[in-house]
Parts: sequence; C-alpha cells; structure tokens
Amino acid sequence: MLRAAGLAAALALTGGAQAQESVLGAEMAQRLQSLAQSAALASLAQPARVEVELGTLDPRLRLAPCRQIQAYVPNGAKMWGRTRLGVRCLEGERRWNVSLPLRVKVFAKAWAAVADLPAGTELTQDKLRWAEVDIAGDGGAVFGADQAPLGRTLVRTVEAGEPVRSGALKLRQWFGPGERVLVMAVGTGYAISSEGQAMGVGLEGQEVRVRFDNGRVAVGRAVAERRVEVLL
Repeated sequence: MLRAAGLAAALALTGGAQAQESVLGAEMAQRLQSLAQSAALASLAQPARVEVELGTLDPRLRLAPCRQIQAYVPNGAKMWGRTRLGVRCLEGERRWNVSLPLRVKVFAKAWAAVADLPAGTELTQDKLRWAEVDIAGDGGAVFGADQAPLGRTLVRTVEAGEPVRSGALKLRQWFGPGERVLVMAVGTGYAISSEGQAMGVGLEGQEVRVRFDNGRVAVGRAVAERRVEVLL
C-alpha cells in the first residue's frame, strides 16, 4: 500500500483562514501555514503534492491581546487529513492556548474508481484507473502501482474518481477455526516461528487466538494464508 510522500507543496489560503486574520493577524496565518507545510513534508517520503487548508477558531473565543504568539504542532498530532495546530500566547496580560483545525491533503498516484462502484462490486482492472488522488483522506490506506486490489469485494460504495481504500474492502479470511497455522513471533532484530491450531476465524488484520501443541495460547494478527504474526 502506498503511503503519502512529498517534495512539493501548495498551500491553499481558504476563506476560513482569511476570516481569522482579525483574531491572529495575517502574519500569524502565514506562519501557521508554513508550520503545517513543514510538518507535513517532514513526514512524507515520496513525491507528492500537499495542500494545507486552515480552518477557523471557535467564534465564541475572546482572546486577550498578546505581544508574542507561538504556533506549534501538538504532541502526537499528525499533519495528515483533518488535524490541528496549537496557538498560544507567551507574553500578554492573560496567557491563552487554543487549537486551530486544519486539513492536510496529500495528492499522489493510487488506484481509483473509474465510475461509481456500489457495495458488493468485485474489483476488476476495467473498474480501476491509476490516478492522482488525495490519499490523506479517511477510510484506510490506498493501494500502490503493484498492489491493485483486483478480485477484492467492496463493502461500501466508492464514487467515481475516489481512491479505493483498505477500509472499503471486505476482509479476506485467511483460515478457519481448527486449521494449522504458522505463528511468527517478531521482536527487535529477530523473528521465530512455530505451528499451532487456530481457535477462531482468521480474518485479515484481525486478532485471533492460537493454541500450541504444548497447550499454551497466544494472540496474534492474521496476516496471510494460514499465517499469524505476534509482536513481542
């Protein structure tokens, strides 16, 4: 699956951003855009086009005058899709700290629908096209050039031009209860394997319990045909 990437970015100053200039000032609006752009680009690894749309502060806020305002990326915040930036007063009669909503769009190539595809559609080559789309939207990861989801079934409608995301696909069943499976225990710098018996249905990416021949039970994720991965 393709993850977003970026070398170039286009910042979109929306009407919402203009509306809040009276609160934070035009210079701060530009600083917010630059901060969001830098943070987004820092997390990207391949060429893509990035657009940052600033939202608006809560209109009920009454912020006291401030001589020094700082914009920052909150701890744990990801500059991807719908997210937030922090804005705080460092020097003023009354300090304050607020968050500003924004949306980061990342445009890169991925497999998209050529027409509206209803739930239940089985994906074939003629139903997909390789196109530039916003891969930072909601609904899961998108698929790269060599990972076309052919033969997969949709569980929700995908509109024309919309990327096919992992969340729109029916989960694959890798094995059933009672089947023998290979369990891979993966740690930092090493991996060991053993066989066991599945105690439930192994659905793609879902947790399942496995009983080993010595009676011990482990919980891992079904990752492939008759294969379970346990992270240590």
